[in-house]
Amino acid sequence: MTTSARGAQRRPLNVPPGAAGSRTGAGAGPGAGTGTPREARIPAALVYAQALPEDLIEVGYVAAAYGVRGWIKVQPHAQDAGALLHARRWWLLQPEAPASRPVAQSAARESGPLCLKIAQSREHSGTVVAQLSGVADRNLAEALKGRRVWIRREDFPAPEENEFYWVDLIGCAVTNEQGEALGEVAGLIDNGAHQILQVACALPDGKTGERLIPFVDAYLRHVDIDARHIVVDWGLDY
Repeated sequence: MTTSARGAQRRPLNVPPGAAGSRTGAGAGPGAGTGTPREARIPAALVYAQALPEDLIEVGYVAAAYGVRGWIKVQPHAQDAGALLHARRWWLLQPEAPASRPVAQSAARESGPLCLKIAQSREHSGTVVAQLSGVADRNLAEALKGRRVWIRREDFPAPEENEFYWVDLIGCAVTNEQGEALGEVAGLIDNGAHQILQVACALPDGKTGERLIPFVDAYLRHVDIDARHIVVDWGLDY
């Protein structure tokens, strides 16, 4: 996603699963329909049997087949689907599949990761519909229902000035203007009006606490993605 430090809020491009209107979470997508129908076996050419790229980011899930010629309909994790539309290759993983490990061809055929080239894609009523190379009929498109859609971070479009992808903010150290360490960005919350940094910090008793810092001009002073550092106007006792 991109998140903006400006007064006018820009919606995220790709929110972490479960983040829209609540805290970021690990689960998203439909709870059923993830199995592969026996009548529509996944072609071996679509199976990705190598180690998955380390920079994959989940951006949506396959909600349904679209039409009768193998198109699929993807529900993005955010209103702005720019990352999905920009990427020309998608990885489709089962919800329970790990995001990075080598997969044997035999095990991957029915349940492992798939890698598909995107012939064309476009927005459609809050979703993205896409034609995938190698998927030519509705039965095969239906077999992909429920899979999560991942794309590489390097395939994201460049963010606009003063906007930042959430994935680039995660792990950044946060300090205030006095140089006091406030913690590390562990996640983001989208409350509909703006984003809020979830900053993990150590409490005096040794337990892990959390600071919630609005990601807006009133508190934000500097973001250096390369240095993994964010400076905010925020006190230790807030």
